[in-house]
Amino acid sequence: MERPSLWNYVDELEPTLLILVGFVLFVFPEPATSAFGAGLILLGASWWFYEWGR
Repeated sequence: MERPSLWNYVDELEPTLLILVGFVLFVFPEPATSAFGAGLILLGASWWFYEWGR
């Protein structure tokens, strides 16, 4: 039985990193970075669900 390669999971890794960066920006106590972080979280989540359905 062949083990899956990490390259098979690159599609899931990109939106996850976007969500993590958005979370870090969201908790940084500055209104502009919090708004940008919330936007990145929403973008990453929607990208994640798009990749999940493919």
